[in-house]
Amino acid sequence: MVIPASFRSTLLLSLLLAAATVALYAPVRSHPFFNMDDQLYVSQNAHVQNGLSWKTAKWAFTSVEAYNWHPLTWLSHALDYQIYGLNPGGHHETNVILHALDAALLFWVLRRATGYTGRSFMVAALFALHPINVEAVAWVAERKTMLSMLFLLLALAAYLRYALRPGLGRYLLVALLYALGLMSKPQVITLPLLLLLWDYWPLQRMFAPSRSAPAEPASRPACPGRSLSWLVVEKLPLLVLCAASAALTMYAQGRTRSQTWGYTFPVRLQNAVVSYARYLGKAFWPMALAPEYPHPGLSLRPVQVWGALAILLAVSALVALDWRRRYLVVGWLWFLITLVPMIGLVQVGQQAMADRYAYGAFVGLFIMVCWGFADLSARVLNRRESPAKVGKWPASVVWQSGIGLAVLLALSAVTYRQIGYWKDTLTLWRHAAAVVPNHWAAEDNLGVALQSMGRPEEEFMPHFFKATEMRASDPLSNMHVAAYEQAHGNPRQAIVHYRRVLLNSSPPQVEAGIYQDMGLAYQQLGDPAQAQQCFDRAVTLRLAAAQAKPSPPTKAKSP
Repeated sequence: MVIPASFRSTLLLSLLLAAATVALYAPVRSHPFFNMDDQLYVSQNAHVQNGLSWKTAKWAFTSVEAYNWHPLTWLSHALDYQIYGLNPGGHHETNVILHALDAALLFWVLRRATGYTGRSFMVAALFALHPINVEAVAWVAERKTMLSMLFLLLALAAYLRYALRPGLGRYLLVALLYALGLMSKPQVITLPLLLLLWDYWPLQRMFAPSRSAPAEPASRPACPGRSLSWLVVEKLPLLVLCAASAALTMYAQGRTRSQTWGYTFPVRLQNAVVSYARYLGKAFWPMALAPEYPHPGLSLRPVQVWGALAILLAVSALVALDWRRRYLVVGWLWFLITLVPMIGLVQVGQQAMADRYAYGAFVGLFIMVCWGFADLSARVLNRRESPAKVGKWPASVVWQSGIGLAVLLALSAVTYRQIGYWKDTLTLWRHAAAVVPNHWAAEDNLGVALQSMGRPEEEFMPHFFKATEMRASDPLSNMHVAAYEQAHGNPRQAIVHYRRVLLNSSPPQVEAGIYQDMGLAYQQLGDPAQAQQCFDRAVTLRLAAAQAKPSPPTKAKSP
């Protein structure tokens, strides 16, 4: 059997891309678990440490721990634990392999759908080597990001087969892969909208190609056309899965979140606008990267919001003016739509934005850049081609390859440096505190890390004091500062910080402990009436918690 040259070249380029990704991320195999959700997902999770079993599977499909329903992610971690135990190197290597698979699959899917090899490879290479993705790959707890992306890309590949020859079995495969992606991480919830974009370009099922649009390669598959209404109706079963996932996610958030951040919708909307612009900036200038970025709350200035909005509107206007280049429309809308679940319109957590949220969204920007640059350089340089160059590589190809290689090498250098910041918990958070202004969460994590290492108070307490200065309502740092002040004979200051902690919603048992300690502080001040009120409140909370706690199941007596 003769293997087509196009298949051989695609396979070789896919292997090259995967090998480069694995080589670049090789240092993570020596990295530890981090003090940021890795305990919750692996190192202190008794269910995951049972390995793959029916008991683990039952827990995975019924659990809403970690604020999400994502059973495949739990099973993935359980499989890794069964293989590697608590050796973090193996868990990190799985993340790297998944990222390499995602990159290779992205290249293959784009190549198959568009017919362009060079442009598709460059998009996948940017995805593989861009520093924005270091957080998702180097953080064991973010396994869910790579896993969900894998199923999203497989769903796109399956959708291409369905679009070429529609059939129930092929459609059900798309739905199955979408469901598996949602069971890995619900951030792929926007897939039905992405498939509509896919219908517009590159599949061009929605409208006939425009005469003035750039010519498409002959190797691009020709899909039967459909009306817009048909294409929308076609996505309705997928939208049912989308709605079910949204409901499960909201249920999980409601059941497990004890912290409410209290940002009003106007504040969240302003942050969303600014975050979109900041993501754009990090796509083209990926510096000062850190785990999460603190929410600005009410501190955003009007000039920041209006400036960010002007940038977004300007890009949208340019895309609309050149709408015949469909890849610009699809790439820009891909970026905007994919980020919607994580942009903060519904606030989850204290962050304004996070690098890991850009993992799939930046694919849209990469498509815009690679296709746009290729079209522009081809138009400019092909006019200068001399007849003597016939039979040789066009200057546009040489020019594009040289620029592309330089960009990839520069990104790889930045990515390698960013990977180095993840070598241990202290290095990671010290870097975050240094590059992100007012990163109170970084100060908290530094304090916790140093304390867990058994360092003296004079080393870890300054970080908690800094965190309270940056965010007066931060419960973690206030709790540490309150305990410190009380132990050092400053009960009045301790009470101030205990009251700040109580401004945040906490489980009854936690609040009971706070009231108990605050009562002791009032005793130190010689105020028995206030102390008794605190002790009474602590007793009431403990009784309420005990009554709410379900009784343990009765064990059968052994014969």
